[in-house]
Amino acid sequence: MDELIHRNILVRNTIWNLTGQLIPLIVAIFALPPFIRILGTDRFGVLALAWVVIGYFSLFDLGLGRALTQLISKKLGEVQDQEIPSLIWTALFLMLLLGIAGALFMVILSPWLVYDILKIPEALQSETMYSFYLLSMSIPVIISTAGMQGILKAYQRFGLVNAVRIPFGVFIFAGPLAVLPFSQNLLSLVSILVVGLLIAWVFHFPLCFRIIPALRHGIAIKYALISPLFRFGSWMTVTNIVGPLMVYLDRFLIGALVSMSAVSYYTTPYEVITKIGILPAALVGVLFPAFSHSYVSNRSYTARLFSQGVRFVFLGMFPIILFIVIFANEAIDFWLGAEFARNSSFVLQWLAAGVFINSLGQVAFAMIQGAGRPDLTAKLHLIELPLYLLGVYWLINTHGIKGAAIAWVARIGIDTVCLFGMVRWFLPTNTSILLKKIVTMGAALLTLSLATILVSVGTKVIFLLVTLMAFAVSSWLLILNHEERVLIANRLKPIQVSK
Repeated sequence: MDELIHRNILVRNTIWNLTGQLIPLIVAIFALPPFIRILGTDRFGVLALAWVVIGYFSLFDLGLGRALTQLISKKLGEVQDQEIPSLIWTALFLMLLLGIAGALFMVILSPWLVYDILKIPEALQSETMYSFYLLSMSIPVIISTAGMQGILKAYQRFGLVNAVRIPFGVFIFAGPLAVLPFSQNLLSLVSILVVGLLIAWVFHFPLCFRIIPALRHGIAIKYALISPLFRFGSWMTVTNIVGPLMVYLDRFLIGALVSMSAVSYYTTPYEVITKIGILPAALVGVLFPAFSHSYVSNRSYTARLFSQGVRFVFLGMFPIILFIVIFANEAIDFWLGAEFARNSSFVLQWLAAGVFINSLGQVAFAMIQGAGRPDLTAKLHLIELPLYLLGVYWLINTHGIKGAAIAWVARIGIDTVCLFGMVRWFLPTNTSILLKKIVTMGAALLTLSLATILVSVGTKVIFLLVTLMAFAVSSWLLILNHEERVLIANRLKPIQVSK
């Protein structure tokens, strides 16, 4: 078996990814309360939008970042290493040009957002405007950094990726927090974020040169590679634009239809619960290049990877999501106070269920794109977009932030069902196995629904313990296969002997 897709390599890289996302999450949990207390809900709402820009404005790369990872992985699987340096330089050059275009676009768009669309208090409009301008200038850096990360991921060098990701993930919260005692001006806070982006960008270059020494021989841009890159990336572009739009449009609509305070009540639980998805994100990030690599060299291994990925995500996520749904109100009350609990606990419960569904869907999403068919996911998102726009607009108007959460979960559910249906075209599944998966998922969602109606803490504790016991038994008998049960039993033997 190819070393780059060996199980031990994938497990090690998943642990690296998990660590790289867990540490910033812990920092965020401790950093958000002082941010809200010192800045206030309106000013914090604007800062939250700045974090959205940093996290998701790589969409301006027109899909070239993910296309670069897929194409490099594919060439490694086909043993065509000599073509990789020119592919990388061509992609990075195109991404730089697209980043400049994206920056100009956002400069033009910013006044309209600040003064006409978002309900930003007049006292904050000036500093918000300059902050958006500064964020716009950082778009080329964000895009090219994502491209260099894609190169390292194709080579399964997730240790190096996270060597930069971890300190930057901490800095994105700790940097502005360190500035708060001296200034609460949004421009000061955003300036610190941009400095962190530049430092991370600089550190990625020597890492890429270390993995691919041929890059040092000179910049080699081949115009013949532009067409394949854009052909593959064009469909990813649709996903990169429409996907984040559907993910983050709700908070912009909340800001326009309700208030910036409502953005804070919605964004805070959203940011935390989506970061709980670090387990599937860690695994899927490793599986994507492995899918791309193995699909051209060992398709049966691809099917095995997909099946294991779905099982492990389900087993890892359900207990965590169950606990959050049961104790959502108590957790927010303890963390942010009674006012946030009244406004955000329902949102947290619904978003938690959506994150659970989406975690499974992300494995299917990575499989489809890894197989070289980003057009399928893009077409699915194009179909979903108008329906979601109508749904989320209507539900926010009628139910506020609760409606936004319901609309998001409904869209995620439909999306996941369609993605698993598509995977069957590439990796046909036995009907009985598929039926078992459907029943298991239905039982999990029913359990989460029952958890939302519990009131007393004692009842919640009993429900949690009984459910976890039933989950452990059913997982061992119904979800894990024989090989996995034997592997776990062998790993537990040393523990039993030591006792």
